[in-house]
Amino acid sequence: MEFEQVRDIIVETLGCDAEQVTMDASLADDLGADSLASVELVMALEEATGISIEDSALAEMKTVGDVMNYLNAHKQ
Repeated sequence: MEFEQVRDIIVETLGCDAEQVTMDASLADDLGADSLASVELVMALEEATGISIEDSALAEMKTVGDVMNYLNAHKQ
């Protein structure tokens, strides 16, 4: 999945500005994702990619880069 696609999903789900979404941006600290928003983000990413994201993996995803790495490692 391309960065731009993930960025658009993050912007739509979290209501942040696209300029804020960088590979180093923290989902919680920089983009304002609380636990509920994180679950909504996972559901949106799973729907868009067809990749199942495990709860244990979600806990490890701190930045946009972490999300991208997970998606790229698990793409079919």
